[in-house]
Amino acid sequence: MGNFFKMFFASLVALIVFSVVAVFLLIAFVAGLAKSEKPVIEKSSVLVINLSRPYLEQQVENPLASFSSNDELVVPGVYDIVRLIKKAKSDERIKGVYLVAGLNPNGFAGCEEIRNALIDFKRSGKFIFAYSETMNQKSYHVANIADKVYVNPKGYFDWMGFSTELLFLKGTLKKLDIEPQIFYAGKFKSATEIFRTEEMTDENRLQTSVWLGDLYSHFLIKASEARKIDTATLHELANKGTIQTPQDAVANKLIDGVKYDDEVRDEVKHKLGLGKYDKINFVSINSYFKAVELKKFSGDRIALIYAQGDIIDGAGNEQTQIGSSDYIKLIRKARLDKTIKAIVLRVNSGGGSALASETIWRELSLAKKEKPLVVSFGDVAASGGYYISCAADSIFASPTTITGSIGVFGIIPNMQAFFKNKLGITFDGVKTSPYADAGAFYRPLSENEKRFIQNSINEIYNGFTQRVADGRKKTVEYIDSIGQGRVWSGNRAIKNGLIDKFGGLNDAVECAARMAKLSDYRLKEFPETKNIFDRIFGPSENTLRNNAMKNELGEENYKTYKELIRVKQMTNTVQARLPFEFFIQ
Repeated sequence: MGNFFKMFFASLVALIVFSVVAVFLLIAFVAGLAKSEKPVIEKSSVLVINLSRPYLEQQVENPLASFSSNDELVVPGVYDIVRLIKKAKSDERIKGVYLVAGLNPNGFAGCEEIRNALIDFKRSGKFIFAYSETMNQKSYHVANIADKVYVNPKGYFDWMGFSTELLFLKGTLKKLDIEPQIFYAGKFKSATEIFRTEEMTDENRLQTSVWLGDLYSHFLIKASEARKIDTATLHELANKGTIQTPQDAVANKLIDGVKYDDEVRDEVKHKLGLGKYDKINFVSINSYFKAVELKKFSGDRIALIYAQGDIIDGAGNEQTQIGSSDYIKLIRKARLDKTIKAIVLRVNSGGGSALASETIWRELSLAKKEKPLVVSFGDVAASGGYYISCAADSIFASPTTITGSIGVFGIIPNMQAFFKNKLGITFDGVKTSPYADAGAFYRPLSENEKRFIQNSINEIYNGFTQRVADGRKKTVEYIDSIGQGRVWSGNRAIKNGLIDKFGGLNDAVECAARMAKLSDYRLKEFPETKNIFDRIFGPSENTLRNNAMKNELGEENYKTYKELIRVKQMTNTVQARLPFEFFIQ
């Protein structure tokens, strides 16, 4: 009887608590409906685009967005921004664009799409001003198309050229008495270099020099077109370190002047015909996103599937990971839906699990048999990111997209010495056959085991090249010649046949519509936006922990932390991934 009352009262308390929480959520939801009304866009407004904030492929909505009027809680994706700029071009209420061109953390290909949208916006005759206190080269790549580019007189303007840095762990592992047992296919597959060398190999230095040089050349050409300065001069300015201050940038015609924020705002007022004490109607891109309607609700449907982040087995975080089980379901849903007439896959991934890549490829290849499949590459679509894409009817990319890296690798650490010498731990056991404990981390692999694993790596690589050869209608021998794990820029990928056309996501969508013979269509975007309760209760423990780590470490240190996590993941399964997330300075 005592246990009965204990359970009864415990259940009663739980029911009361749940009811109270439900009531508060209901009150908050009702209050939120009043607060989250669409922003009103006034006449003579100026659209503000902050280049210093990160934009993912798909919109990010904070769970509290439904309960708040804070527009910063809903961040549009790259394609949303492109569409918003196009909308603003014909919106009579929007008279111009104000670019906050700070330290841009986004990739070059995404920036290229925004840049092209702004160039199209200028054809309307509306103005674009760009201003920053500190302007890096990625911000300048977008900002240099503005009518006026200004930097704070005491600020910083970067014109030093591009660089990318990699970290190496061979010395660390040696100090820890850990032996990395490495297997790979592809002489350019440099992901394992971090464990086996203390600096870049000749092959990796060559490929990195080529693709980084391609990105830099594209950057200089576009700056030359925008500022009417020949590329040789621009190159020399960086080589000599001529640009040390914003005033140097003015003297060499890279920017139009040095001004403080209030001075730039006064110029905007003059452009709008406002008086000294009049207020400028600045509208953030986030507010504009909430205020206007981008989605159509009639016509045949095209599925737009965003795939961003590491490719992993099983379920993943839809914002930063491509979980094979999740994406198989999404693609299958689009394939079997008769109202969806074509599929567009947007890929921004350096790869990951080879097995996960194969299973996603399989589902996409089935989809291609039933409806047009077009792929759009973002900043990176390499290794596993290319694997999942190669079955497409057509592939679009930017000249600055990082792609290729057709190769695989695997790592099994031998930690026997580490456990014994550093921790005093030894292992022993019984097995029924010689290879029952193959791959154990507490002992070295035998020669036969090494041969087995290398054979498996070679087989996966051969399968990878076969998939690409079939998808690109090339011979396996040719794909192997441009494969070998080599990384290519989009500019070279179009020449060697890894991509079909230059263009952004909008071009890919229009191509899919043409292939499906659709004159009127609407987009169905995946992963689908979660409902309010999923957004509130949905964040996993990992997501919360990662957000806390980012706040504690800061953006740059958090990037290094993520790379160490990626290194840990490399030891779990055979990988088809880039060596690192590239940080281009």
